[in-house]
Amino acid sequence: MFKAFQRLMPKEERFFDLFAQHAETIVAGADAMVRMFKGETPVAESCAAIGAHENRADDVTRDVIVAVRRSFITPFDRSAITGLISSMDDAVDEMWQTAKAITLYEVSSFEPQMREIAGLAADAARLVAEAVPLLRNIGKNAAQLHELTEKIVHLEGRADDLHEQGLKALYQANATTTPMVFFVGREVYSHLERVLDRLEDVADEIQGIVIDHA
Repeated sequence: MFKAFQRLMPKEERFFDLFAQHAETIVAGADAMVRMFKGETPVAESCAAIGAHENRADDVTRDVIVAVRRSFITPFDRSAITGLISSMDDAVDEMWQTAKAITLYEVSSFEPQMREIAGLAADAARLVAEAVPLLRNIGKNAAQLHELTEKIVHLEGRADDLHEQGLKALYQANATTTPMVFFVGREVYSHLERVLDRLEDVADEIQGIVIDHA
């Protein structure tokens, strides 16, 4: 009976499969965001796609939380598992918040720095997707995981610089003549910056797992 019960319990491998699924939604959401900022797809279509990816990410997050509660054995600490999946989910949530702000303010064109920050988000998302499978063998992959997380941190720093440059340019062009344009642009920049912040949080969670388990 105990063996039959064990078969019903989530296996360790399932956690890694779920992490990978969630990482796919992060990449997909970031790619949809890039297409929107580049004008390759209509804003409404892009926002709908980001919303769909956010919903999928929520489903995967719930699956992870349920698996943590049901599992006797987990690949690493339960708090680390929930911390990682929550940070990943926050990244997709912030992409969705960006899309909602753009929809709310009916933004149809974007500054060059906005497009570049969106591209950095896609780059960081791919680094997350590359890092997650390596958690299956932390000891073996510790150096590579450290390298990947450092790259994400570097991208976040670059995004901060672009955020400052873009805000300054936006202020100089619109603060006195069209203040509403500046206000809306500032909102979009803030959301974009937070996307990179949340992706950096994912890197921090991964690095914490490496430190504790390598």
